[in-house]
Amino acid sequence: MRVGKRLLRTPAIQRLLGDLLAGYLTVVRRTSRLAVEPADFDARARALAPFIVAMWHGQHFMVPFARPAGMDFRVMISSHADAEINALAAKRLGLGLIRASGASSAREIARKRGAAGFREAMAAIGEGACVALTADVPKGPARVAGRGIVLLAKHSGRPIVPVAFATSRNVDIDSWDSASVSLPFSRAGLVLGDPIHVPADADDAAVEVYRETVREGLDRVTSRAYALAGARSKFDHA
Repeated sequence: MRVGKRLLRTPAIQRLLGDLLAGYLTVVRRTSRLAVEPADFDARARALAPFIVAMWHGQHFMVPFARPAGMDFRVMISSHADAEINALAAKRLGLGLIRASGASSAREIARKRGAAGFREAMAAIGEGACVALTADVPKGPARVAGRGIVLLAKHSGRPIVPVAFATSRNVDIDSWDSASVSLPFSRAGLVLGDPIHVPADADDAAVEVYRETVREGLDRVTSRAYALAGARSKFDHA
């Protein structure tokens, strides 16, 4: 392992970078003019709670600021060491943590603590917390909802609610999820989508249908958030 990578994995450096990331995102939020939809965003979120917050990879950095004051939000973040800085930043911004991530095979589920993470998410919802997770599984394909978020809704009985936060000024990163890093002094849009309820008796075919429903819902709120910010999502091709 290269010296630089070893250095980035030392706890002291990770804490420092986590604090810096949280501070940077806070500056972006405080210097940006925010438009929110619906107008009663906080009241709507409180009425739906506990719910499952769905977001896209690469568009998730500003989502901590969607949390209404005092609400218990816990975010699922990979247990991999490379995700530690993101986890520390999320904690600094007031979110609880569930250290796990989605996967597409049994081997990957075991390696990424998928089963344990699912149990922790179920327990968190049982305690009245909202659980936030990216709908698409790490390393792709991007913007394709995985089964995990749908199964969590099925077994918990709580709705999936698509959420998007977009800004007019961004730096796009050449990554598998085409991540966008928001810049200060932007116009910003925050959108809470319609709840998606997955019945407890949903079979495999129904789960596939709800995966598409989640994708459509997330694409819709993302496009709307960019529109509120006075920008256009790079994923819009129309």
